[in-house]
Amino acid sequence: MGAGGSSRAGAPTGQEGPLSPGYASPSETLEQQHLRAVFEIARILASGRSLQEILPEFLSCLIRTLEAADAGILFLYDAAEERLVAKGAYGYEPGAIQRLRLAPGESMSGRVFQSGRAELYATPEETAAAMANLTATNRELLAAAVGDRQPPVSALCVPLIAGQEKLGVLILENLREPGSFTPQDLAFLQSVADLMAVAVKNIRLQEELQAVQALEEANRLKAELISTLAHEMRTPLTSIKGYSTALLMEEAAFSPETQREFLRIIDEETDVLQDLIHDLLESSVIDAGLLKLELQPVLMPRLVAEVVEEVHRRSPDHRFIIDFPPSFPVLEADPQRIAQVLRNLLDNAVKYSPPGKLVVVRGEVQPGEVVISVADQGEGIAPEHLNRLFEKFFRVKSGLGRHRVGSGLGLPIARTIVESHGGRIWAESRLGEGTTLYFTLPLRPQFPE
Repeated sequence: MGAGGSSRAGAPTGQEGPLSPGYASPSETLEQQHLRAVFEIARILASGRSLQEILPEFLSCLIRTLEAADAGILFLYDAAEERLVAKGAYGYEPGAIQRLRLAPGESMSGRVFQSGRAELYATPEETAAAMANLTATNRELLAAAVGDRQPPVSALCVPLIAGQEKLGVLILENLREPGSFTPQDLAFLQSVADLMAVAVKNIRLQEELQAVQALEEANRLKAELISTLAHEMRTPLTSIKGYSTALLMEEAAFSPETQREFLRIIDEETDVLQDLIHDLLESSVIDAGLLKLELQPVLMPRLVAEVVEEVHRRSPDHRFIIDFPPSFPVLEADPQRIAQVLRNLLDNAVKYSPPGKLVVVRGEVQPGEVVISVADQGEGIAPEHLNRLFEKFFRVKSGLGRHRVGSGLGLPIARTIVESHGGRIWAESRLGEGTTLYFTLPLRPQFPE
């Protein structure tokens, strides 16, 4: 990458606008050209983009502005490695240059970082002498990054310093003509490096702030989880404790029917606790990035019928309808995970609709995907709550006058499973008219039935 001879390494191609840095009008002085470049660089650094995004544009602007510059590197100091690491380069093979690690005091950049003073290496001899202490590994990496070009014959090297903190080094190199760089170029580059140092410091502060905010959010969610589980577990535990204590009372005599009813309630409340713990464990697996899919051919109508039958046994007062076209395609999916999605959607429909109401599960074939929907005839969801349905721990307050035990994790888990299959999930609702939850699965090459 880059070039020797009289051409500039990595020089931009194509037409540049009349005010582009490096392409001054005949009447423009060097000072005006540098000033315009500083404004352009300030605009790049203030764009709010990440350092990785702005560095190519930043270095390209510098190379265009300084006629003597053929290549450049921006090093930042990594305190953990105690080395200068190349974060951006122009005119070098990127794979090799990014592996370069310079110790303070090593080569031109290491010397300038250590001293904190800008340097102009005007001749090939000065440049070679400054690079003489490169380690063998770094010398090999640099040779690979340079390719078949000749070594630099002069260079500008300036430190990046914010306050009292040394952040890194910016270096520009000339590959063609010794003495091409001037003291004015060095002063200009130092002013640019000062701008970059402020930008780097700001970006790092923003990253630290985001890390602190992420930690605070994680702690908030942890506290919310503990509070939610404590609250949600209290109801079934109270029932289990109350009915089991009653059955153990020696002075009380209950009929077999009453005893059976007490045991049925204990069994149901145990299932509630088991579901809460299951959702919590599933959420932990997903958060750890450990969700794995075992894809296989799935007959969706049959899977839906099995899950509906299971939910109907637990909610016999609700009515269920399954509506799938006869030619519904065989899908490639994880049947256990999709059954989990269906179970969560159906439980949600039953939970938020009165006994005796209808729940409809429908399947439709669309171009490139299938759409599965679960519709209830419940009280519906207000528009301001609809978009929060898939947030962790969010639960819609019911207007049916009874508390519904739940972790608030079912729908977020369903969303992760669906999206892991390459699908989408969303909800539509009208107050007083019920809610419909939809999810899609992509069509795959069909399997023989």
